[in-house]
Formats: sequence, structure tokens, C-alpha cells
Amino acid sequence: MAIIDLPLEQLQVYSPAPNARPDLAQFWKETLAEARRAPLNPTLEPIDYPVADLNVQRVFYDGWRGARICAWFLARNGARSQPTIVFYHGYSGSKGQVYDYLGWALQGYTVLAVDVRGQSGESSDPEAYPSGHVTGWMTQGITSPQTYYYRGVYVDCIRALDFATTRPEVDADRIAVAGVSQGGGLSLAVAALDTRPKLALPEVPYLCHFRRALEVTEQNPYQEIAVYCQRYPDRLETVFDTLSYFDNLNLADRITCPVLMTVGLRDAICPPSTIFAVYNRIKSEKELRIYPYGGHEAFPSHHEQKLRWARRILKP
Repeated sequence: MAIIDLPLEQLQVYSPAPNARPDLAQFWKETLAEARRAPLNPTLEPIDYPVADLNVQRVFYDGWRGARICAWFLARNGARSQPTIVFYHGYSGSKGQVYDYLGWALQGYTVLAVDVRGQSGESSDPEAYPSGHVTGWMTQGITSPQTYYYRGVYVDCIRALDFATTRPEVDADRIAVAGVSQGGGLSLAVAALDTRPKLALPEVPYLCHFRRALEVTEQNPYQEIAVYCQRYPDRLETVFDTLSYFDNLNLADRITCPVLMTVGLRDAICPPSTIFAVYNRIKSEKELRIYPYGGHEAFPSHHEQKLRWARRILKP
């Protein structure tokens, strides 16, 4: 079914060659080693929330190179060693409201919902990015993987697991990562770069197969990269070199946990081919729920599927 992209039968076998640079593994090994040497310095602020038997806290911890990352932390009163879900949000968004996570917390899951640095939540971003950028975050520091914005973001998201595993409410052997759009892309990246997630629940994931995305869509956020390359055409290959270190197309084969994903065949923001390209490279247990008339959205009917997978794998 071709709606805005390739026909479905082509999408299901679409497997473009990755463009990973030879030092991809070394880059992330060194990045994560540096991150591990920095203390978390966590602080927790109790929140008076009007739900009985629920403990809600606002958390701050140190992210990559001095950022202070904020998150909601929810668990039932007296909880110990519960299965845990770490949530990441969509582009330009935030961790949202405590209410958004009550369905999980009241079932017996511990929840950590993270604000991405510098976006509309409470997490800071102290970095000074070189070389200029266009509106948004996609091109900040994009002339080098060492300075690129998402290097800090990926580390911050992994350090959320570092914080979670210090807590008595969390069972370190039963952690899932989840999110929609940017949050879905971050879930895939964390599952690829860290072995602690035992389940990934990415929905209509972003940060997948950048080059194909720029060929298919004229929508933001990918369009930010196109605008930048239009202004600086001599930097085109430099841009794609940098993006290769953060593209889930190049990270997907490192994922070892089960993955439940979604795709909408009318998605003009994260084109279906970018999602299939990544999905088709995942080697672990996986399922892709296809919504033929869906766009870039969280599909209400998918919630039950997430519940089933979480219950089967995390066993609350």
C-alpha cells in the first residue's frame, strides 16, 4: 500500500546498507566511558500528588558534561524491586504531567519520565555549540560527532538508567525504555548502546535513516537538516558523517532486547521507509504494528499491545 512512501511489500523487505563509520563502536565506547566517570549527583523532591498510595518525586541528576536532567519518578508507596519503564518524549516536548503515567504506576511499575536537555521541559543544556545552526536542535554542533547535540542527549538518556538502578523501587533486571517519535528514537538508541533494557517500546520512531528521511519528507524536524545543508552546501558530507554516529540505522543491529514498534503508512514526519529500514536490521525478538491509515501519532489501540508485552517480559 503506497500512500506517501514505498508500497508495503517493498517496505517489508527494505534494507538499505548502513553507513556506519569504522570508528562507530570506539566513539560510543569512549563517550560512555567518559560519562561513567562523572557522578550523578541526584536530588529528589517529593511532590504532593492527589492519588493515594503513590509516591511522586521530581528528580534531577547530572547528564553529559554538566547538564542537569529533570525527570518524574513514580512508584507505589513502599515499592521494592519493581519492573521499571523509562520514558522519553517527542521532539520539542517535555516529560508532561504525572497523570500521563498513572496507568503504569498503579499497575505496579516504577516510572522514570525524562526531560530531554534544552527542550521545553526542565532539563538544562550548558553546551556552547560551534559553527552555528538553524532553528531547532537538529543542527546544533552538527559539524562533528564530538560536538553534536544528540551526543549529549543519548548520554543523558542512558544516565537515566544509571539513576534508576540506584533506587530500591527499581529491579535492574526488569527495565524497559519507551517513547513516541523522538522518544521512540531515543528508546532504540538506548537499547542499542546499553544492555540493561530488557524491552523497548518505540512508537513511530524518529532519528532513523537520516538520508532517506531527507529524500522523502519536507516536514520538520528533518527539514531543519535540509535547511542547514541548503545554506551550507559544502558541509553536506560532513553533516551526514556526523549523523551516521547517531542514526539508528547504524545502531539497530546492536539491540538484544525484544522490541515492539509502530509505523503509520501516512506518516509524513517520520516516513515509513525510515522506520522499516531500522526495524529490518533488528536481530532480537521484534514486532512492527502497521497502521495503514495512521500518521505521526500514538495510536490508542496500541496501548493494549504495550501492556501485553510489558506484562509478558517484565512480569509485574
